Amino acid sequence: MRARLVGSLALIALVFGGAAPVVAQDRAGLTADLDTILSAPALAGADVGLVVRTADGQTVYSRDAGRRQQPASNAKLVTSVAALDVLGPDYRFETTVHTTGRRHGPVQDGDLYLRGTGDPTMLAADYDALAKQVADQGIRFVSGRLVADDTWFDDVRLGVSWAWDDEPFYYDAQVSALTAAPDTDYDAGSIIVRVQPGANGKAKVTTEPPTDYVTIANTAVTGPAGSANTISVDRVHGANTFTVTGSIPVNGAATSEWMAVWEPTGYAAALFRAALGRHGVRVLGPTTRGAVPTAGAKVATRRSMPLRELLVPFLKLSNNLHAEILVKAMGRATKNQGTWSAGLAAVAGRLPAYGVDPARLSLRDGSGLSRMDQISPDQLASLLGAARGRPWFPEWYEALPIAGKTDRLVGGTLRNRMKGTAAEGRVHAKTGSLTGVSSLSGYATTADGQVLVFSLVTNNAVGVNLKAMEDTVAIRLAQEGSAAARTATSVPDLEGQTSDVECSWVKAC
Repeated sequence: MRARLVGSLALIALVFGGAAPVVAQDRAGLTADLDTILSAPALAGADVGLVVRTADGQTVYSRDAGRRQQPASNAKLVTSVAALDVLGPDYRFETTVHTTGRRHGPVQDGDLYLRGTGDPTMLAADYDALAKQVADQGIRFVSGRLVADDTWFDDVRLGVSWAWDDEPFYYDAQVSALTAAPDTDYDAGSIIVRVQPGANGKAKVTTEPPTDYVTIANTAVTGPAGSANTISVDRVHGANTFTVTGSIPVNGAATSEWMAVWEPTGYAAALFRAALGRHGVRVLGPTTRGAVPTAGAKVATRRSMPLRELLVPFLKLSNNLHAEILVKAMGRATKNQGTWSAGLAAVAGRLPAYGVDPARLSLRDGSGLSRMDQISPDQLASLLGAARGRPWFPEWYEALPIAGKTDRLVGGTLRNRMKGTAAEGRVHAKTGSLTGVSSLSGYATTADGQVLVFSLVTNNAVGVNLKAMEDTVAIRLAQEGSAAARTATSVPDLEGQTSDVECSWVKAC
């Protein structure tokens, strides 16, 4: 994966400090062009903040950049930087299995414990591998219970001020120290509900991974060839009943919806119990929750990829659960408390080293889902500028979405933006979207080889294509120093709806 993400060595050298020293330049043309872009009539009434700085911190352009705004997923810039400092690039999550009591041949007296520390990359196959480790030790019967230990984190599952109507969907899934993802996007706490044309007029519904932890209430039908696909998947609040309604044409492609489960600890435990059964290990007692006793003996272990590699799906695909799990992991690492409050205190403690005063912002979660998050473009730009001096910066920079690069794990949320422009491959930036909110912050390497740090955050937008505005700004930054930059910039047409959620969250862009 890492090999595929390495860009031009020359470009990387520029961004990582290999460029010639920045010299004073006449940026009057750039200033005029940015003013023109931000004067678009569609932006009237919106709160737009933009700052552009050189790599050595000189301000090139600033407009309302000190005003705090909701950052949406630009909050992940703060979370990822703090996690690299607090946990370290080599940090790994560990999932373990423990026994209590004595062994009598194939019979294990006492309970079997499954203990998690928040690993968001655990798949059904990983729980199967843990079960195999247990079976390989000769255990065939466990006389007691299967106990799920999720005590590494607290049991507060959802963040402050998260929207209730997003709760059934995977990008708003619940946070637990024991969880599972359905595929290698690593959307922890989720399953995929897949709907296909079926026989006898009904639609066929399956889940990935297959599990009896959820119930499917299916009233969907198979419609005539060429008819509209009206399939809808929802989840009953407080339960794991997924309702599937609507119609799918007989010749239609399968519809897949990524959905959040209710109580991911039980989901992980169910996958593990099923895997034990496949490997010939029978647990006689029920599944419960509890902490591993001090005397528990470890019989199986699975370690995650290091944080330096997790950065790729985290930042490229704007994975909310990765952010929240990292916040709670930081709380555990610094205060032995796997809570949002302890983790956010750890984040705040790192910000002064990046020129950011934590008393002048508000972060209530790690992903930017909270409407109570407040940070200014100036503060984001300070973070971005200071990050360039960190030893882990090359990998973090490459983990940011890259404009116009179509591979999902290279271009990420920018893969379908700015293709064929001066910004393609030269803008590495984090996107962000909520209803009325859009943000783009990162780095642009100009045509004359300079690195510009920028942060653009817009709030209170109605009926505006904010992504088009952001792209126009980023392209203009990448053009700086070229003949194209000397061409007059016109006011862009921004009529249209702003995105309500990150494009990666709907799996379609």
